[in-house]
Amino acid sequence: MNTKKIYSDERNRRNNFLFPRSSFFSLTISIFCLSLFFLFACQSQTQKSNTETPAARTETVSNLPKVTQIDVPGLKNLLKPNGKPLLINFWATWCAPCREEFPDLVKMGTDYKGKIDLITVSLDELSEINGEVPKFLAQMKSEFPAYLLKTPDEGAAIEFVSKDWQGALPFTVLFNAQGETIYSKQGKFKTNVLVAEIEKILTVQSQ
Repeated sequence: MNTKKIYSDERNRRNNFLFPRSSFFSLTISIFCLSLFFLFACQSQTQKSNTETPAARTETVSNLPKVTQIDVPGLKNLLKPNGKPLLINFWATWCAPCREEFPDLVKMGTDYKGKIDLITVSLDELSEINGEVPKFLAQMKSEFPAYLLKTPDEGAAIEFVSKDWQGALPFTVLFNAQGETIYSKQGKFKTNVLVAEIEKILTVQSQ
């Protein structure tokens, strides 16, 4: 028997058998390395996102309109005559008619900028002073002063604002430069009526 030939044949047979195993092992290692690469890449991206998110949120919050908290004394101070007509709108984000009429209010604020003072007072929960209230104002592109009334005695605030206000929203009231009530409306105002009242005040004031 030729021992060398048998050994050579056996070696070739083993080599032929081992090669596929080596290839399979190399492929397994490659897949494992790629998996590690993608895992670390995803973790890195997640950490980056987590790092950027607070800054992005801060930037978003900082771009929202400022809403100032007031109580009844603060409301009384806002209603003091200052030589200009004052249009004040009481509203809330949960009030559908308030949201519907708000774009017209914003347009009036733009049209009569510098001629009248226009302010809005939200009756939302205090927890929304940095939440839904400024978000809605931003959506409406509202630029006039915005307040949120927080008081344990809303009745006192309502009575002080107008004897015609029964507490329902929205409520809009227009004062002349002397602080006299010229127009008030509980419920949605009619834009043409309110604009006409503003024009009357401005006409009288210019005479």
